[in-house]
Amino acid sequence: MDCLFCKIIAGEIPSTKVYEDEHTLAFRDINPQAPVHVLVLPKKHMANLLEADGETAGALLRTVQQVAKQEGLAQDGFRVVSNCGKNGCQSVEHLHIHVLGGKQLTGEMG
Repeated sequence: MDCLFCKIIAGEIPSTKVYEDEHTLAFRDINPQAPVHVLVLPKKHMANLLEADGETAGALLRTVQQVAKQEGLAQDGFRVVSNCGKNGCQSVEHLHIHVLGGKQLTGEMG
C-alpha cells in the first residue's frame, strides 16, 4: 500500500509524535493552519469516516480529547475537522482528524 499515513505509522517516514496508543497516532501537521495543528488517525488503514466503526470512532475521539488537554486547548476551545472524499477536500485517503487551536480561529470553514 502506498499510503503516506500508513508509512508514518510504520515509522518509515518521520513525524513529530504528540500521542500514541494501541489504536491511534497523533502527530503535528507539517503545514499547520493554527499554532496547534495535530492530526489524529487510526493505526488501521481506512479511507475516511464512512469506513469507521464505533470502536474506531470512539478511539479517535478519546485521542482528540487527550490531545486537546495535553496541548492546552481545553480551556479556550479548539476546532475538530475531518475532510471526507474529493468534495470534502480530503488530501490523504487515510481517515484523519485535524485538531486546531491555540488562537481565535475565523468563522470560515474553508
